[in-house]
Amino acid sequence: MSTLATVLLSGAPGAVGWAVHVWWLRARLHTARRDPLTGLRTRDGFTRRATALLKDPRAVVVLADVDRFKQINDTHGHAAGDALLKATADRLAHHIGASGVVGRLGGDEFAAVVIDNHGTAGDLLAVLHGVLARPVEGEDPAVHTTVSLGWVRAVDFPADGLSGLLRRADEAMYAAKQGRAGLRRAGLGWLFATVTGRRAGRIGARTAPVVEVAA
Repeated sequence: MSTLATVLLSGAPGAVGWAVHVWWLRARLHTARRDPLTGLRTRDGFTRRATALLKDPRAVVVLADVDRFKQINDTHGHAAGDALLKATADRLAHHIGASGVVGRLGGDEFAAVVIDNHGTAGDLLAVLHGVLARPVEGEDPAVHTTVSLGWVRAVDFPADGLSGLLRRADEAMYAAKQGRAGLRRAGLGWLFATVTGRRAGRIGARTAPVVEVAA
């Protein structure tokens, strides 16, 4: 037996017990930052990684919301709805890639930050929009819907942090959903029509006049 192994074992069970405890704590922390249904990062885990990625001027923030999700649940059952959410999460994670991050913010709402190396985020998201509309494998072909996407380049709003960029992407996503466009980029020169960080119509939103600022 090596000298190192002898030293380590001589401290047992205290050393082993502490190592197991540290491993357990890390596993609990990892689990707390992962959504149990989709395996994506939860809001806390997403925020940590996304904030780091936003230091890159090529960062793009994306907000995705499943269309007609309640109708899917009501018509086909919650198991089908869960399958749709899981498929949406898997497809988002695959297309965003390891260099970015995807999180489930809650319900049928997802967020992502991707590093746009080639300035082709619009093309990437247009392809992704088509992929997200495909039927879920292993489910009734009727269990599918579209996903509305809103996105914003961080460099366009250098004064905004993650929260502000998500609000802008959320506004663009809502406009895409209302116009059935599927995908929309946040426009330049506009402030939000809410003062609580929530899009008009969402719980907790209080409206304020929309103010245009010079581009």
